[in-house]
Amino acid sequence: MLQKLDNELKLRGFSKQTIKSYTLQIKLFSNFIKKDINTATKDDIKSYLGNLISEKNLSPNSITLKKAALKFYYHEILNKFIVDFKTPKAQKKLPNFLTKEEIKLLIENAGSIKTKLIIELLYSSGLRVSELCNLKINDLELNSKTGWVRKGKGSKDRMFILSEKLVEHLKDYLIENKQKYLFEGPKGSLSPRNIQKIIQRTAKKANINKRVSPHSIRHTFATHLLDNGTDIRLIQELLGHANLNTTQIYTHVSREQLKKIKSPLDLI
Repeated sequence: MLQKLDNELKLRGFSKQTIKSYTLQIKLFSNFIKKDINTATKDDIKSYLGNLISEKNLSPNSITLKKAALKFYYHEILNKFIVDFKTPKAQKKLPNFLTKEEIKLLIENAGSIKTKLIIELLYSSGLRVSELCNLKINDLELNSKTGWVRKGKGSKDRMFILSEKLVEHLKDYLIENKQKYLFEGPKGSLSPRNIQKIIQRTAKKANINKRVSPHSIRHTFATHLLDNGTDIRLIQELLGHANLNTTQIYTHVSREQLKKIKSPLDLI
């Protein structure tokens, strides 16, 4: 049945990470109930999740992930609609983002040309870290200051933008680097973990006292675009969000937009 789960997830275009995560969650549940998971009941699943909340003190977000995996397995693979109960709502945290000054500090403290380009590209384009890792030189169209994410989230292609400064920096970089992927290490394309470590080291060197990651730079890209008056639907397209509601969260973090609101006292 796990092979059937794996095949179904692949057919629906789920990412490798999601497939790995869902498979793991089903195995953990199987270990807990100590019987054929295909015969599990709603009470078995409730008992499992309840135990994780009371004994393991797992967060609502972790419970939501486990429930999603179980729901997919029982509803979509077995056609047993038994994961139809409520659990604690996942916590919606506002995305972490950097100021323009902090972005400048990151770039200034990059230890190499490659690190500088990685930071500039993340901030210039709002790419996901996995998209950055998979980016090939042939995906770039420097003359039009654009590039293409091939088979991104949801297996969709989408265009992204490049800044004029970055285009010039990339042209210089590509004179010396003719490999397949834009950023490579000894074993081929860099991994998301490689990129995360690079960003963390640079943030530490820059004395930025925030949790800085490739994802927070993506949030910063979106927030600063909104600050500059870019239509949120355009930001949605650039980020590759399927639903506008996902992009709407940036309206909660844009301080510049709040500053532009006139007090009603000034209007009388």
